[in-house]
Amino acid sequence: MKTDLDKVRNIGISAHIDSGKTTLTERILYYTQRIHAIHEVRGKDGVGAKMDSMELERERGITIQSAATYCSWKDNHINIIDTPGHVDFTIEVERALRVLDGAVLILCSVGGVQSQSITVNRQMTRYKVPRIAFINKCDRTGANPDRVIQQIRDKLNLNAIALQLPIGLEGNLKGLVDLVIMKALYFEGENGDIIREDEIPQNLLAEAEAKREELIDAASMFSDELMEAALEGTPTVAMIKAAVRKGTLALELAPVFVGSAYKNKGVQPLLDAVIDYLPNPKDIENIALDLDKNEEEIVVKSDPDEPLIALAFKLEDGRYGQLTYVRVYQGTMNKGDTIVNSRTGKKVKIGRLVRMHSNEMEEIESSTAGDIVALFGVDCASGDTFTSSNISCSMSSMHVPAPVISLAIIPTDNKAQINMSKALNRFTKEDPTFKTFVDHETNETIISGMGELHLEVYIERMKREYGADVIIGPPQVAYRETITQRAEFNYTHKKQTGGSGQFGRVAGYMEPIEEKDYEFVDKVVGGVIPREYISSCDKGFQKGIVKGALAEFPVNGVRVVLNDGAFHAVDSSDVAFQLAAFGGFREGYSKAKPVLLEPIMKVAVEGPTEFQGPVMGSLNQRRGVIAGTFEEGDYTVVEAEVPLSEMFGYSTVLRSLTQGKAEFTMEFAAYRHVPKSVAEEIILDIQKKKKK
Repeated sequence: MKTDLDKVRNIGISAHIDSGKTTLTERILYYTQRIHAIHEVRGKDGVGAKMDSMELERERGITIQSAATYCSWKDNHINIIDTPGHVDFTIEVERALRVLDGAVLILCSVGGVQSQSITVNRQMTRYKVPRIAFINKCDRTGANPDRVIQQIRDKLNLNAIALQLPIGLEGNLKGLVDLVIMKALYFEGENGDIIREDEIPQNLLAEAEAKREELIDAASMFSDELMEAALEGTPTVAMIKAAVRKGTLALELAPVFVGSAYKNKGVQPLLDAVIDYLPNPKDIENIALDLDKNEEEIVVKSDPDEPLIALAFKLEDGRYGQLTYVRVYQGTMNKGDTIVNSRTGKKVKIGRLVRMHSNEMEEIESSTAGDIVALFGVDCASGDTFTSSNISCSMSSMHVPAPVISLAIIPTDNKAQINMSKALNRFTKEDPTFKTFVDHETNETIISGMGELHLEVYIERMKREYGADVIIGPPQVAYRETITQRAEFNYTHKKQTGGSGQFGRVAGYMEPIEEKDYEFVDKVVGGVIPREYISSCDKGFQKGIVKGALAEFPVNGVRVVLNDGAFHAVDSSDVAFQLAAFGGFREGYSKAKPVLLEPIMKVAVEGPTEFQGPVMGSLNQRRGVIAGTFEEGDYTVVEAEVPLSEMFGYSTVLRSLTQGKAEFTMEFAAYRHVPKSVAEEIILDIQKKKKK
């Protein structure tokens, strides 16, 4: 096992859907001799790419779950996570980025910076992940790497700088020019295994020299040594590489590489770039919270001899029980060790420790700081921290977006009911964006997720992996309620029964806020409500926001200010004040002009320009607001904001409108007011359902 951390890289491969992530990963595994034959995504041989191990992934040609693997390149150890491109599976990308040190952002040379590229880039920025860009598919008709580089600067706001130049484009892609060593590289042999280094073709020499000047100018901002050498005309390869690395690690430079993974061109130089420009575990500062010292921040040391700190970032339920993917940040983890789950305080013994290669695994005895491995038979939740018994700390958790769509599922028989429960139990544990609950009024099981495809995949997996046949109800949008104006309340809860009675009076006001879902402000003076009942009032108000009085959806954006009240020495109690606050909330809420909110999605439709009119028309019909249109060659991208409730079944409509030539992506943008006429229909619909 390699312990030299300078030679370890933990990288993720992320991009917009269909940019060739899995194809690139397949080449990386082949060139690093982890696999001995290349299989394509949806390939004719029917084998499918190594990293798409799930049957559904191979059938649909998309990545659903992120997959981990590792390989060795020129004595360096690289842990790779291949992530899904579809926005419905965004939690997989979040999880991967949380534990990675660097990333390769893949862009299509024709499509350029697409909607999901922007989302992925935003996620990388959130986790401060240094990145390099790879412009793939340079063999495709319409390829234009220069335009893509400009888009990286304009749309992603990154300081993109080319380190390579393609030799020929589209069908004539022959190789590439390395602007650091100023040599032409050609990829020969059946699978591009042999790299032939040659002089730069004469017709490209002037352009290559100009681009190299640009590269040195950009890189010299990070190295005085390079700047001086550039002025003297003597910059060396080592100086350029060191400066580019420094800029990349500081997140101020994004080196850009080009090639075509499918045509086996440019992959080996990209692997060199991963080693040269992306950080090793020691380059990244990771922070943990010391639970013994009031969550004081401590810097995690990537040192195998320090006490253990590891983060569980992904769970999978397999044939042999729960498989937990962990990133070891500090210390050493050995098979047979007893470690502590810092959330539950429980001690667990590591029975089996494995290194993952897609769906295969390799038993190992130990792993050290900087490694990504998996544990067997350890009961925990995603995001838990494991430590040695002599320390108590927690890694900060990751961002989990709230689900926006839900639907009811009804099992067909008793057997399906049991299997469905098993499946739901597993899926909710594995995926924090997939939620389930039973609606006690309708007695239906409701599942919620990030989009139609997300839920579709889980229902399909329920059938295939658990044999649970379910009837699916129509999808439901996760509406919310909010108030639009300030309103006062003054409510007395009084009840006299046989023994001691109940008494509590609360008074104050509520007002709309934007920054939070709920805020409680205590302005009670003079002891009109005793201090011990203030938290009871807060609890009562919180019960009020669970179901709004308008249509029983959760209430968002409310500040409740309590400034007066009264109590009784004998009859006041915790329960009495909770009920008084609940009543007060209902009283104020009805006066505060409540309205419905609905999730609005950011939709991007990409397709041939000839269909621009019908596409825009279809979005307008769905209460969509067109945000802009961009023409890129023969393709047009229409961006719009459309209510989620109007987007159900849109893929079928779009397919028939554009002869299957256009595709769309969407992601959650914000919650906005539902127009009055639509809100009335929704409320009427809910009332009808309740009567049934």
